[in-house]
Amino acid sequence: MNTRNLCLSAFFASIALLRSVSCADELTPINELLPVAESGRETIEFNEAWRFARFGLMPDGSQLAEPKRLESPLLDDSPWRLLNLPHDWGIEGPFRDDLPNRTGKLPWAGIGWYRKSFSSSESDAGKRVFIEFDGSMSGTTVWLNGEYVGEWPYGYSSFRFELTDHLKPGETNTIAVRLDNKPESSRWYPGGGIYRNVRLVKCHPVHVGHWGVTVTTPKITEENAAVQINTQVEGANDSTEVQHEVRAAASSEVVANKSGANCTIQIDNPKLWDLETPELYVLKTTIIQNGVVVDVVETTFGIRTIEFDADRGFLLNGNLIRMNGVCQHHDLGPLGSAVNTRAIERQIEILQAMGCNAIRTSHNPPAPELLELCDRMGMLVQVEAFDCWKSGKVPNDYSLHFTDWHEKDLRAMVRRDRNHPCVVMWSTGNEIREQNNEAGHAISRRLTEIIHAEDPTRPVTAGCNKPAAGFNGFEKTVDVFGYNYKPHLYQKFRQTHPRQPLYGSETASTVSSRGEYFFPVSNDKSKGSGGWFQVSSYDLSAPPWANNPDIEFAAQDKFPSVFGEFVWTGFDYLGEPTPYNNDATNLLNFSDPQARERMEMELKKLGDNIPPRSSYFGIVDLCGFPKDRFYLYQARWRPQLPMAHILPHWNWPNRVDKVTPVHVYTSGDEAELFLNGNSLGRRKKGEYEYRLRWDDVVYQPGELKVVAYKQGKRWAEATSKTTADAAKIDMSADRSTIEADGQDLSFVRVQVSDNEGLLVPRSDNRIQFAIEGPGEIIAVGNGDATSHQSFQAMDREVFNGLCLVVIRSRKGESGEIKLTAKSEGLQSAQITVKVKKSLK
Repeated sequence: MNTRNLCLSAFFASIALLRSVSCADELTPINELLPVAESGRETIEFNEAWRFARFGLMPDGSQLAEPKRLESPLLDDSPWRLLNLPHDWGIEGPFRDDLPNRTGKLPWAGIGWYRKSFSSSESDAGKRVFIEFDGSMSGTTVWLNGEYVGEWPYGYSSFRFELTDHLKPGETNTIAVRLDNKPESSRWYPGGGIYRNVRLVKCHPVHVGHWGVTVTTPKITEENAAVQINTQVEGANDSTEVQHEVRAAASSEVVANKSGANCTIQIDNPKLWDLETPELYVLKTTIIQNGVVVDVVETTFGIRTIEFDADRGFLLNGNLIRMNGVCQHHDLGPLGSAVNTRAIERQIEILQAMGCNAIRTSHNPPAPELLELCDRMGMLVQVEAFDCWKSGKVPNDYSLHFTDWHEKDLRAMVRRDRNHPCVVMWSTGNEIREQNNEAGHAISRRLTEIIHAEDPTRPVTAGCNKPAAGFNGFEKTVDVFGYNYKPHLYQKFRQTHPRQPLYGSETASTVSSRGEYFFPVSNDKSKGSGGWFQVSSYDLSAPPWANNPDIEFAAQDKFPSVFGEFVWTGFDYLGEPTPYNNDATNLLNFSDPQARERMEMELKKLGDNIPPRSSYFGIVDLCGFPKDRFYLYQARWRPQLPMAHILPHWNWPNRVDKVTPVHVYTSGDEAELFLNGNSLGRRKKGEYEYRLRWDDVVYQPGELKVVAYKQGKRWAEATSKTTADAAKIDMSADRSTIEADGQDLSFVRVQVSDNEGLLVPRSDNRIQFAIEGPGEIIAVGNGDATSHQSFQAMDREVFNGLCLVVIRSRKGESGEIKLTAKSEGLQSAQITVKVKKSLK
């Protein structure tokens, strides 16, 4: 199936065609002297100075009765905690042994109340006033001045409620928000609280509706681009006029303009959005009522074409692009689920350094900040809606709400995100249990229809783990088919469906712990576990349903029409610590009854009180430190980057004269390995071979060195040395200057080194931190999935030589932050981060 027509379809059905306004000829720029109504749009950040309290399940495991009438404006909430949003109450801990590790062993379940009092001006009379939530976890109910406003159960949806009828202009108003975050509602750590941004929006009665501007680019040539605009205007009448201006995002110069609610603007010499140069435009939509400007909305968009072709693959602007993608859960490691733009940006930077160019938002709609950053940084995104439909996976999951809410949630997802050029696919679900029955197929067809109605320009897909889903008719309910962990079925699917695009919607699921290596090294994927609930970083270990990366690479090379993959996962995340995960939903991955029975027995052996609380799947650990696997993917995804990487580390005092295999990841095609200057032989990659192995190396302390070659020419080299004892602390910040906006972050890498500055790989020293100046430590971590130390502590044991400190600026305070790190027996360290006045 060639989906070019689908993906480049020109026009949406008109959302609200104004009777008095039609597309007109080109206009001169909108007159800046046109009077502006005092009652025009006002958007207010609504994150500061909330009061918060918890009830029901408490962090320590006790129960606290929830009082009645907590929504009342008469309630004295002054004893409640004062905080700013976004806020994740779960990440505050404590970690508890009695909580399930599949959801992070953190106390995120419970009832939370947020209250905020604010002044409304007299001028708010006659306006329409809304509160917008980018997401709150979960079961949200909102009151204003004690009056019910609305509710939204899904914790990942963005939504808004109108406050107009309950607002008291000129008086103090009190908004109250109740969240009911039920236990056993997630298969991973969901967080808890109003964890995304909130806004108060005041509008003239005639205004652009919520997510009311839609932009598509149905026809693009080198000379010009047609930009189709559809505008939904609320309260419009015969005196309403709609005008549009387009400018390049990096410029204030207007490049085109037009009037009309639904019209097409021609842009000459368009700059296309692509991965290397993600050019963006801004559409300014102005609503004029009786000659007065009453509303202005800006919409960022990009000009680009996408095409999914069964034979060629994915094409962006006509150029073939392989999707080198990863799946990402929504938490930000030690920061939890609370959204922070810089933390997301850092994750994307690390992924791009590896060669990643695509993200699957598994398994839910993302924070809008993720998509804004992907627009700006040049990343492709598959936006996913649900982890289940009617048939649930855990007792209190989305299946309880699917019947009543799936259409609202799905339309909200698409309407919010359809102007982002980075978004190239919509996914209706992940490993949903209805893949093998006709009722499920009917649901899938309906979900696809809903998305097509909202956005006919992008294909619909789903992540399928059932082999039969590719052949029983389910595959016909989506446009692009994705298999989870089925590289052995790529050939059969292509032969059976020669015209339907195919990709790996979830691949590999290799597991490893950064810096951990166990012996003997086995190619048996089930034998990499060892130590204190760690997994070997030889990158050969995987759960029964999954594979190491090499197997997936080979399948894609054999069948290049598979247009790419989304590896599980880019970063480690909280929860799901497979292979030490006692989550019974693991059984859903098995089609073979005997294999399922064996896995069930393994789960029973694990029991309930095993310590790991975060995943081992990440290519990058929970703190953002690359594991060895990072370099295996980098070698494949950035073949033109000269690089070589050796594993394991070379500190093995107990392995002298013992066989200690050495693997090399390189973008070269062959390499020679040296131990203390002696050649251990030159290896060349064979067909479908992606790592170079010296499996018979006998350990001697000293230096390993590899020299890589490409097409016979010297390409790259790397060394790994036996270090001396730990002697000092070294620190480096990812950014030495941050803004004083109270949100900007600096991530400080803390390393235990020997006197030469080499990382001491097996060190576990405890580091104490102190901070001075206009900033605060908001999180510490070390990437150890078994650690139950608080993320909010002022000290941290390093894990295999490394830990992380996250520093946040204080709003409105500039100057220098000084971070000091000390540890008994080590030379201390200090680092300075400058805080400049924010322009925000």
